[in-house]
Amino acid sequence: QLVESGGGSVQAGGSLRLSCRVSLDTYDRAFMAWFRQAPDKEREGVASIGKDGDTAYAESVKGRFTIALDNAKNTLDLQMNSLTPEDTGVYYCAGRLGKATHCSGGKCSTVPTSLRVDDYNYWGQGTQVTVST
Repeated sequence: QLVESGGGSVQAGGSLRLSCRVSLDTYDRAFMAWFRQAPDKEREGVASIGKDGDTAYAESVKGRFTIALDNAKNTLDLQMNSLTPEDTGVYYCAGRLGKATHCSGGKCSTVPTSLRVDDYNYWGQGTQVTVST
């Protein structure tokens, strides 16, 4: 239901555009995201977007990466610019069906988007991105 494409190898400073074909129910879809996982590291959220357009980015990619959701084409894209070797990893498209709630200090609220791995219940197979010096 989530199929990524666009990965590859690029030199530092270059750009890549990842795309994910989304086949999830639009009505119940809360938010979408891109995650990445480098060798011997935990999977981390890179960028996310909610159904109302709210976005969130990891600090390490702010100003360089842009996430975009095209509901008409059912695609989730990630434009990556000024790539560095630290951006190397397998990139995963992820989706959340149903609302997600975060709690803090005894108060809970529905979140418009998220970079937490455990907030996502649908995952693609991943696409490799390699940035060389």
